[in-house]
Amino acid sequence: MPWQEHPELAGCRFTPHDFRRLFATDLVNHGLPIHIGAALLGHLDVQTTHGYVTVFQEDVIRHYQTHLAGRRAARAAREYRTPSATEWAEFEEHFDKRKVELGNCGRPYATPCEHEHACIRCPLLQVDPGTIGRLDEINTDLIARRELAQTRGWLGELEGIDLTLQFLQDKRADAHRLVRLGPTSLGMPEVRSES
Repeated sequence: MPWQEHPELAGCRFTPHDFRRLFATDLVNHGLPIHIGAALLGHLDVQTTHGYVTVFQEDVIRHYQTHLAGRRAARAAREYRTPSATEWAEFEEHFDKRKVELGNCGRPYATPCEHEHACIRCPLLQVDPGTIGRLDEINTDLIARRELAQTRGWLGELEGIDLTLQFLQDKRADAHRLVRLGPTSLGMPEVRSES
């Protein structure tokens, strides 16, 4: 009996479908391409199989480290030199430019803003929990603008405002979640000296 060896399973009830999920997870985590797993399980859409597969944090880290090791092995050693003071200053400047009214822009290093500084709608905006009051002001303003657009029959404007309101709700939820979780500071990376 499994619950005698593992008392934590005593209240669990397993169904055949649970074992399909375990099977899918085991296949993919041991290197079987997911599209083949989808065919084995009879899924017409590979996204269905993605839903079956459980990825554990250590698996993600292991796969990422393996990927990085492979990339580093394929690149020339000169690409891993210590950056000059000018290069490092340019790198830090990029992060200063990512600071915006509502938090930080998460765009990658050396890339411009692709969303025309429409931060509320941008999925790369990392909301600062201290801006909840400002998000509320923006919400009030958008609702007033929506009422005006509706009164005047500006249907295109209504569509845009509704979309922005949806993104704003998500940003407000993110800010409130961050308040509950508290801050996590990773700090700035430091320049390594070659040994």
